Amino acid sequence: MFVSYKWLSEYVDLDGMPAKELAEKITRSGIEVEGVEILGEGIKGVVIGHVLEKEQHPNADKLNVCQVDIGEEEPVQIVCGAPNVDKGQKVAVAKVGAVLPGNFKIKKAKLRGEASNGMICSLQELGIESKLVAKEYAEGIFVFPNEVTPGEDALLQLNLDDEVLELGLTPNRSDCLSMLGVAYEVAALLDKEVKLPNVEVEETAERAEDWITVSIEAKEDNPIYIARIVKNVKIGPSPLWMQTRLMAEGIRPHNNVVDITNYILLEYGQPLHAFDYDRLGSKEIVVRRAQDGEKFVTLDDAERTLSSEHLLITNGTEGVALAGVMGGANSEVEDDTTTVLIESAYFDGQRVRQASKDHGLRSEASARFEKGVDPNRLQAAADRAAQLMAQYAGGEVLAGSVVAGEINLEPKVVAVTLEKLNRVLGTSLEAPEVEGIFRRLKFEVKTDNGAFIVTVPTRRGDITIPEDLVEEVARLYGYDRLPTTVPVGATYPGGLTDYQKKRRAVRQFLEGAGLNQAITYTLTSGKKAKEYALDSREPIKLAMPMSEEHAYLRLSMIPQLLGAVAYNNARQMDSIALYEVGNIFLKTADGELPEEQEHVAGAITGLWEENLWQGEKKPVDFFVAKGILEGLFAKLGLLERITFKKAEVAGMHPGRTAAVELDGQVIGFVGQVHPQQAKELDIKEVYVFELKLSPLFAAETAPVAYQPIPRFPSITRDIALVVDTNVEAGQLKAIIEEAGGKLLKDAHVFDLYEGEHVEAGKKSIAFSLKYFDPEKTLTDEEVVKVHNGVLDALKEKVNAELRS
Repeated sequence: MFVSYKWLSEYVDLDGMPAKELAEKITRSGIEVEGVEILGEGIKGVVIGHVLEKEQHPNADKLNVCQVDIGEEEPVQIVCGAPNVDKGQKVAVAKVGAVLPGNFKIKKAKLRGEASNGMICSLQELGIESKLVAKEYAEGIFVFPNEVTPGEDALLQLNLDDEVLELGLTPNRSDCLSMLGVAYEVAALLDKEVKLPNVEVEETAERAEDWITVSIEAKEDNPIYIARIVKNVKIGPSPLWMQTRLMAEGIRPHNNVVDITNYILLEYGQPLHAFDYDRLGSKEIVVRRAQDGEKFVTLDDAERTLSSEHLLITNGTEGVALAGVMGGANSEVEDDTTTVLIESAYFDGQRVRQASKDHGLRSEASARFEKGVDPNRLQAAADRAAQLMAQYAGGEVLAGSVVAGEINLEPKVVAVTLEKLNRVLGTSLEAPEVEGIFRRLKFEVKTDNGAFIVTVPTRRGDITIPEDLVEEVARLYGYDRLPTTVPVGATYPGGLTDYQKKRRAVRQFLEGAGLNQAITYTLTSGKKAKEYALDSREPIKLAMPMSEEHAYLRLSMIPQLLGAVAYNNARQMDSIALYEVGNIFLKTADGELPEEQEHVAGAITGLWEENLWQGEKKPVDFFVAKGILEGLFAKLGLLERITFKKAEVAGMHPGRTAAVELDGQVIGFVGQVHPQQAKELDIKEVYVFELKLSPLFAAETAPVAYQPIPRFPSITRDIALVVDTNVEAGQLKAIIEEAGGKLLKDAHVFDLYEGEHVEAGKKSIAFSLKYFDPEKTLTDEEVVKVHNGVLDALKEKVNAELRS
């Protein structure tokens, strides 16, 4: 919100309060002033000029030689190239020696042989943005529409001696989206009175209700609609003071009628719309929801396709305005307009926002409706607009307003106790001081048994609960005056829960293993939502997604990690190792929040090790991914309870994927992404894993126990077993460990062979077995006895034979 200091001073006495000091006070009260712009800063020597004569330049077709009265003894000659310069005009002239924005100095010059003593200025040359200049002056010089005296300071007439405060408002402070709202705020800060505009409307004997009727079909979206009629208006430029105020607030002037509606929007914070009554096509206004597919042409001459989510102002048959957003081209105020219908209404903010978002039409009006307008200002704003149209457009105001619907105009009543105020703020305020603060805010207040009963005016819709009153007292009392105290009471050192410690351990281990943490969207597309999911439930679709690519809550983190791999691969990053710890979302019963599960997932591709000086390269494979998980389980003290079993997972390589089980319960999987999936993503061979963290962290583990270094030697036996190809190494290992008893301390695979030296349908798997007794040195007889038992168990259970 831009606030003109000079305009604001008409409502609040700012005598002795410079703009920058005022900005500091407003900021300290909780509304940030992002900057103070000094209009016309650095400009000097610009005066009013009267063009006495204009002749064609003898040596240039596009230049004119003008004689201009600038209030001195003799007129000055100025060569001007503006296409709209003409005799009799009152213009802004930069005299010789003047300085314009950018430190541009005006000097005597000769243009094509003719002397030029100054420059006739456009508004852009005086520092006003092109987008704020009225269309008739956009390509030429500015011509003063009112009577001015040559030699006067042009900056004063153009309001360029003003300062503009830019307020950074939070959504709850919509009351300050108007000059009157800011005036109430400043008056409270300075303990001054607010001088409201004097609205007196002279009405004709004719009644507005004889000219127009209003009906509302969508009462929830538009509880109240007010219409006023002004006839015999003469369309022309608005007064210069109004144009300059609009430009200072960032709004481009158009004509007197449109400028007045914009002026009221800024003054009251109530958006208005002016219809050309004769172009409405009927004598009725009907407010309804649009029909799906209904067409409507807005003021920017764009055809819009509406839906039943949009609110439409109609003439009973066709639309004339998209409510709260933009008027229609079919009822626009134009140069030949003579009768104006003024609309002042309360539209539902969500409905306006929906239309604004759907059609990409963001306006000053829609911004105010979205945040909420004061329903008590609807009539006052319409009356003020009618008054100004009578004054500056020569109109005649028909008697009365046509009002349809009603709205609850009762202000809210909120109570708070002095004890609570002082307890929350840490202050020792007395009741009279608090009452004084509410009085400065123009809130009605009375006390009852130690409580302040505050009647909050409807302009302050942000105040609904006692805590809001506490904030108001703190703001006006001064945040910088609140006392600083040391907390009293027992303090305890903070610490992590067991779950948090284990989560941190997971991250530290994976980062130590060489993986980099990734953070990806929890939202995904419908196609990706079900991919690689550990749970087969239907994905959850958002009610209002940002896009189709972010319409569902994820069931797995792998699709996003693969997207990150593809992104890096496309940028010549071939070796990638990523992990993520995050939540997936599972659908529950209707109306309930989704179940959130914390998972850890990883994606690895490229080279795992590369020792160029040794000519050694190790690409990522299944065993690298599995080994990382084994290290993680060892870190958590769960490795002995983990089993890897061959599995088939949609989207994964059928021969290189294993389910991960904890105590027989599947908690995740690890394996290679199916080559077809990788090809579709344009990535190379990728290995992924995903695990549920809750069962891992909930599993009870024995405390770490240290053992002395063994005093007795161990004995190792290697065996190569020939088994059927469908027999898994994990199955063999389980048989070996069970048969080996307490003397067998370790058993691991070190070789696998399938080929010409092994019969068809068979394979050879080699294990290394370590036997050890911590109490004594084992004898060969003891080892042979246990070892033979292992071989017998293998023969009996899977028909394993020793390879000769």
